Amino acid sequence: MAKNLLYAQSGGPTVVINASAAGVIAQAQQSLKFEKILAAHYGMDGILAEDFFDCSSMTNKQIDLLSKTPAAAFGSCRYHLPEQENAGDVYQKIADIFQRHNVGCFVYNGGNDSMDTCHKISKYFKQHNVDCVVVGVPKTVDNDLVETSHCPGYGSAAKYIATTMQEIALDIDVYKSGRITICEIMGRDAGWLTASTCLANLSGNGPDLIYLPEHPFDTEEFFRRAVEIFHQKKKCLVAVSEGIRDKDGNYVGASTARDSFNHAQLGGVGAFLANQITQRFGIKTRAVELSLPQRCAGHLASLADHDDAFLAGRSAVNLALLGKSGQMVALERKGDSTTCRGVDVGLVANKVKDFPKHVITDDGAGIKEEFLHYLLPLIQGEVQQTYKNGMPLYFDASVLPKV
Repeated sequence: MAKNLLYAQSGGPTVVINASAAGVIAQAQQSLKFEKILAAHYGMDGILAEDFFDCSSMTNKQIDLLSKTPAAAFGSCRYHLPEQENAGDVYQKIADIFQRHNVGCFVYNGGNDSMDTCHKISKYFKQHNVDCVVVGVPKTVDNDLVETSHCPGYGSAAKYIATTMQEIALDIDVYKSGRITICEIMGRDAGWLTASTCLANLSGNGPDLIYLPEHPFDTEEFFRRAVEIFHQKKKCLVAVSEGIRDKDGNYVGASTARDSFNHAQLGGVGAFLANQITQRFGIKTRAVELSLPQRCAGHLASLADHDDAFLAGRSAVNLALLGKSGQMVALERKGDSTTCRGVDVGLVANKVKDFPKHVITDDGAGIKEEFLHYLLPLIQGEVQQTYKNGMPLYFDASVLPKV
């Protein structure tokens, strides 16, 4: 008897995570190898609650609309799966649920922590002879997964950030005498997103200073540089990662709060630095936190990113059909095309791919031009949205039947 495929989303959403979902569903339908195609409502939380959408009969039109919808259409989660020895019966509960719903293929779409979940579940299933293939699909705007040249979600976020920085630069140029504007950009451990602001400099409307977590941040040197630029130009635009650290490894201006994965909860470094400048130097400042639009601005999605995400979803199903359990889809971009292969998900779980330090300028306040050769192919093209009443039309999973 044919088995069912179960797909789930996890972690912070991206503009193109649903393109991966669409790729999984389209390829699963085309393969004719699965009795049903299910999607968990709210990721692992939905799995444990046995809350599933039935995607088996989705039309091509619905799949296309899903692929162009930002955020996680089926709902996400930040579920931390503990080690087996500390998990009680949760692993057996997952196995029982999969058996009850005839799940023979589990595709989990997420980032570093999600790949850890994939690794743990696939290892448990192998140890206990559970008949289910587990495959991971990469997703993160942070672009910090190892073993893959880039991550679906990054290209669109980079395109939005660089475009926004260009627009902010034009805005602060309106007045003869301006201020120091500090833009805070996502990036707890890696500076890939903040580095993308260098794209705006191609038009001459980019940041004067760019700071990433990979280079120790010297607060006093930053004040000196920013004030100097302000006095020269009557304005200064700064891009700063939320996760910048000082020479001792401490987050700059961060709180002590932690999330469920024991990660520091960041945010506010831009306001912290801006307030310090105003208090110490009497210069007008403005702090801008780009915040959630970095990961959900569907109107600026990169077509290359969308297509790569869709391909990653398709490739995950193909890996599953080959019985490649415990693997993640890895992407390799060459020119205008992307290829996919499977890698051991254990090599990816909980690891972080730092932004390459040799691409950061020696003073730690800029990005070298060679980075553009990597980034430009990832932001090419525009996704053609469907509009209704002058607004983008997005997919609503509530139209699907529940299992």
